[in-house]
Amino acid sequence: MRRMSLKNVFEMIPMSLTGTLLILLLVGAAGCATTKVERVGADTTIDLSGRWNDADSRMVAEEMIKDVLSRPWLDKFGKQHSGKTPTVIVGTVMNRSTEHINVQTFTKDLERELTNDGRVQFVASKSERDEVREERQDQQSQSSQETAKGLGKEIGADYMLKGTINSILDESKGTKVVYYQVDLEFFDMEKNLKVWAGQKKIKKVVEKSRFGF
Repeated sequence: MRRMSLKNVFEMIPMSLTGTLLILLLVGAAGCATTKVERVGADTTIDLSGRWNDADSRMVAEEMIKDVLSRPWLDKFGKQHSGKTPTVIVGTVMNRSTEHINVQTFTKDLERELTNDGRVQFVASKSERDEVREERQDQQSQSSQETAKGLGKEIGADYMLKGTINSILDESKGTKVVYYQVDLEFFDMEKNLKVWAGQKKIKKVVEKSRFGF
């Protein structure tokens, strides 16, 4: 018996059926595609879209906290309060950029840098305080007298850190430039004085691929 080649087989199949078979073959090939996952270090910089990412958040927090702790307000506070450690609270950081930014991640980066430096201490944020106060109030009736934590013994913050994130987007002929400006300010809570103002700028050039932005 004469063996038939694949070409001969396709020639004997009607054109409509041939097209259907080709589509099924392509779909089957696509279904065999695999997903590749590679673990990398959490501090590895990976910039896919050009938008604000974890590396930007970490870098800005590190540089700006290093700057604020190098300024005169810290030494002045120590001299005025016999070496006392200042208590700080991180207030609102407003996202006024052209894209969605997880501001909570950025504020946590700020808190981490300030805490790890060791020269300041933190009080809970507004949302955190509400939960802690609710628990403390519950202890007054549900916990033993020896273990219940007393009311009215919270430590008030000496300073508040707050700020904004802004951005400008410029795009032309397949290339876009994204510019970020982060402004942070440090306030004396008692005197309502601004004791420090810092600014960090980031500019990214993103080339458009054949698939678009």
